[in-house]
Amino acid sequence: MAEAGAGSPRLAELLAVGRRLLDEVEAGAEPSSGAPAVQDKVRQGLDALRRAATMVAELDLFSENEELDEVASADLKFLLLPALQGALTLKQVDLSSRQQHLESARDHFLHFLKLCRSYGLGTFQLPPTTPRDEGAGSPPDSGNPPGAQPSLVAMAMSRNAKIERYKQKKELENKLASMRSFVESGTADEDQIREFYILQIQKWISTSLEELESIDQEMVILKNRDVARQAPAAPHGPSRPVRAPVRPFILTRDAAQARVFGAGYPGLPTMTVDDWYEQRRRQGIVSGQSVPQRAPGVSDEELQKQQQEKKEEEDEEALQKARNWDDWKDTHPRGYGNRQNMG
Repeated sequence: MAEAGAGSPRLAELLAVGRRLLDEVEAGAEPSSGAPAVQDKVRQGLDALRRAATMVAELDLFSENEELDEVASADLKFLLLPALQGALTLKQVDLSSRQQHLESARDHFLHFLKLCRSYGLGTFQLPPTTPRDEGAGSPPDSGNPPGAQPSLVAMAMSRNAKIERYKQKKELENKLASMRSFVESGTADEDQIREFYILQIQKWISTSLEELESIDQEMVILKNRDVARQAPAAPHGPSRPVRAPVRPFILTRDAAQARVFGAGYPGLPTMTVDDWYEQRRRQGIVSGQSVPQRAPGVSDEELQKQQQEKKEEEDEEALQKARNWDDWKDTHPRGYGNRQNMG
């Protein structure tokens, strides 16, 4: 392993630039995180941290085969590079590339946590490599209480873990605030500097675990949104046949009236009763039996005359029945034939 120390001041400067720009973006001086000035800082910070990470890889500062005591105190701060990259990656607001940004940030946070795990920095459950790994990194079912639902147990454990991380994070922030002035002023000794950097790493472990949970939730939301967009719209119900609108018209008794009304109201269509029935029959609204039939060759006047004669015959028959009834009443007193109420 090569030490960064005083031999690589440029590496320390790149790390300082990335951290400063991240602090300025999180401070929220601009009204919106999507403001051009904010996104410009995000790009500059990512570029500085990317160059610093490349130099760390070339110098081979960290290895999974070494212990924490083997890492120089001045090099401990470079362990934060992947976490800082993940935090700045999440600050990008390009919606069209949001999925790629989430995946990139997730990789950075996982890299940081694996590195910390290899050095024994903090006790935490390593999240799954990808959100699709069901059960990875979760506690075994054998530890569940008898009769308890695994999902409820997992929710309770997750909630307790969040509460515990929150308490630890607050304690770490208080310790860091009390030690920052000594380290930045240059009056702290090596042991204090080492403790200060380790506390920073432990604080970012809690932050990385929280960010990974948020990333996984957002990725599920984005996936469901894409599925909903691609799914065809379900029909709300059976479609009804579209019926043509009915135009207003005047019903006439015969063709003569149709000609009269047509002449009086040229803008309004007219038809006879027979025409109206015939139109309804073709549309299937009325059956053919309900349409009045006429003998072939019979005109409207003759048909009207036949109907009038039939009506007169019916009236004459009714009149004859009324006369017969009057004659019967004259020869039969009221109550004649009623044998039910005798007395």
